[in-house]
Amino acid sequence: MTVSYEAVIYDLDGTLVRLDVDWTLVTQKVASRLRDRGIDTEGASLWELLERAEAAGILDVATEVVATHERVGARTAERLPAAAELPLDVPVGVCSLNAEAAVRTALERHDLLEAVEAVVGRDTLSAQKPDPEPLLALADRLDADPARTLFVGDTAKDERTADRAGMDFQYVEEWLEK
Repeated sequence: MTVSYEAVIYDLDGTLVRLDVDWTLVTQKVASRLRDRGIDTEGASLWELLERAEAAGILDVATEVVATHERVGARTAERLPAAAELPLDVPVGVCSLNAEAAVRTALERHDLLEAVEAVVGRDTLSAQKPDPEPLLALADRLDADPARTLFVGDTAKDERTADRAGMDFQYVEEWLEK
């Protein structure tokens, strides 16, 4: 499968590993921090809370709560079947909406860091998925043509990001069936 691609980029959480994070608790903690600063949090998902924090100019307050839980959860992350595919015979990158430190910790925990040449996390660049910039930056770091790069992920957002970057996309379940 990889012979037709110059590089493969993976999503992290839900694709290579599952971070040990209680996202309901994280959402509650972020909401509490935002309410303390007068921001309406009623019925908002974590992503909506992050958007509200950004609009209010206090995104750093919210993302630090998230990143703290991600870093802790990365230490006990569960290895998923796609991780057994690494290393590949082409350069590999990881593009994640998790904090870069958490991504690196999870990869290191499962001895995958050496099989990955480049990592872009939520806080690596100013843009995040579904913006194509993180995938394009990784393709550049891997010295790969985006049109000859595969992105493997687990969500529609991953698929949309690959499409915007001009990359092929495959859901991790399909990747494992190859």
